[in-house]
Amino acid sequence: MDVFRTPDDRFENLPDYPWQPDYHEWEGLRLAYLDEGEGQPLVLFHGEPTWSFLYRKVIAVLLDKGYRCIAPDLIGFGRSDKPTDIGWYSYDRHVESVASLLEALDVHDGVFVVHDWGGSLGLRIGAIEAPQRAARFVAMDTGLFTGRQTMSEAWHAFRDFVARTEDLPVGMLVKNACATDVPNEVIAAYEAPFPSPESKAGARAFPLMLPLAPEEPGAAKGQEVADALRADRRPVLLMWGDSDPVLPLDPVGRKVQSLFPTAETLTTIHDGGHFVQEDQGHEIGALIADWLANT
Repeated sequence: MDVFRTPDDRFENLPDYPWQPDYHEWEGLRLAYLDEGEGQPLVLFHGEPTWSFLYRKVIAVLLDKGYRCIAPDLIGFGRSDKPTDIGWYSYDRHVESVASLLEALDVHDGVFVVHDWGGSLGLRIGAIEAPQRAARFVAMDTGLFTGRQTMSEAWHAFRDFVARTEDLPVGMLVKNACATDVPNEVIAAYEAPFPSPESKAGARAFPLMLPLAPEEPGAAKGQEVADALRADRRPVLLMWGDSDPVLPLDPVGRKVQSLFPTAETLTTIHDGGHFVQEDQGHEIGALIADWLANT
């Protein structure tokens, strides 16, 4: 298997991201992660096409409030190794790699903070694969894929674009899905892990492996997770950007709310696009800390 490893010098002088990664070995691959602070652990799951850099503002607030933050870079993203074959990537492999990390770190009774594809991964681990590792969930602009969900024409156009574009413009995708003006040096940090087309197989794989029918790979497991969550009584904080162009608050956010019976309200993040942590990360960190302290 051919694997791309992004050179370390690509990650020098990242804005507002002072932390150095640790590494976990899984099936011959190196998975990078942050593990900072002490106290109750919060596991922060990123999605497409970002990496743990997305959570830097949230992490800064949570560390200041006395929490431990664990932020993996999924295989194919960030400082983690990147198999160059799109066909290597699957829902199961992403789940297995992160579950292996959490087992190695012996995480118990944590708070799983999930976003985008990170929701499908973190919610599956916390709901059915290793429920002892999660005491609560925080979900933002995410969902589960059962093959029964309706995808918009815009999403199908995006999927077709990804399928035919080997040199995926990661920075452009992030910038266009934010509600605020993102500085050039921040866009460069999102692009840092991906210096060449071969390094972008993982980022290209996510849209292509989303099941569009119940018989497709991953759909049955997604349905199992959805069914488990609807019967789950653990506390949930659900937040959503009011200007998300990828998964709009109406109707997607409102539908996702039905997955979480203990999330009595959906907190709307004003001036928040799809990447709400980039647009309003300090606010999100404060909301999480306040929720943990008062519920």
